[in-house]
Amino acid sequence: MTDIIQTDVVIVGAGPVGLFAVFELGLLDVKAHVIDILPRAGGQCSELYPEKPIYDIPGFPVISGQGLVDNLMKQIEPFKPGFHFGEMTTGLEVLGDAVHPRFRVTTDCDKAFECKAVLVAAGGGSFQPKKPPIPGIDAYEGKSVHYSVRRMEDFRGADVMIVGGGDSALDWTLNLQPLARRLTLVHRRDEFRAAPHSVNAMRALVAAGAMDLVIGQVTAVAGADGAMTSATVKKADGALVDVACTRMMPFFGLTMKLGPIADWGLALAENLVPVDTEKFETATPGVFAVGDINHYPGKLKLILSGFHEAALAAQRVHRYVYPDKKLTFQYTTSSTSLQRKLGVA
Repeated sequence: MTDIIQTDVVIVGAGPVGLFAVFELGLLDVKAHVIDILPRAGGQCSELYPEKPIYDIPGFPVISGQGLVDNLMKQIEPFKPGFHFGEMTTGLEVLGDAVHPRFRVTTDCDKAFECKAVLVAAGGGSFQPKKPPIPGIDAYEGKSVHYSVRRMEDFRGADVMIVGGGDSALDWTLNLQPLARRLTLVHRRDEFRAAPHSVNAMRALVAAGAMDLVIGQVTAVAGADGAMTSATVKKADGALVDVACTRMMPFFGLTMKLGPIADWGLALAENLVPVDTEKFETATPGVFAVGDINHYPGKLKLILSGFHEAALAAQRVHRYVYPDKKLTFQYTTSSTSLQRKLGVA
């Protein structure tokens, strides 16, 4: 290795839960370096739905995915974490024992980190959108076909077709309908897997003539040089209809892969990492898993739940980093020392 970095903790994943873990660790004087395969912080919030509204973050009636990430980055500034973007975490080597764990974490950029604890906050691992089985769709990807929304303004004035019946399809139907010249939702059946209030709002728009709903499946697309002009939909009765569209968003779900984490020797259950609910530690002492990548009875895959997990994991990490130092829990509102760390005292 050409570069060995000494730190207290390595965090794998720079999504919202990984970023909040930096904050909770920082309050306890634990230094962290964060590794993420993506080119920026934010994980799925930044890559898949930066402008999508999130409604269940305490204190924010509504906040966008990117807005949440921006706030988290500002919140952790006082702790000066090290960030390593565009790097895949490839290896984990156990150097210590169960009582005094120590690890060497390596990346595909010829870096090595030596630390006393590892916190895996890699979401579901690496994720790729499932592509629809439409002949020739590859030629339109990135130009007319999009699997995520980076800027809602890119859809203003366009004929937009959204394909799918889950939460993502319905959420973006409702968010893009006011911007589109015309929006068409295509789903193979007239039953949806999305939240009932979203389905009701969509049906109200259809009833008002503000958008179209077509029951069927997209079988072909048309247009030259990646610029889509229409899509052919095979309806439930077998009839074929051509629907004008210059932007298509297929929402067929994501394929999740753990990648190299699967080879770390952690006990896995259906590609997830089992943890306890006291400290969110894995079966390997000193290795923790928080957020969507972990599993335990009653698990809820919410950002909110991941924040709770990160807070409890940080308490245990402190014991590994400072084994001879008693940890006294303090509220940030009543501790002058904590307020100094945050720059508010």
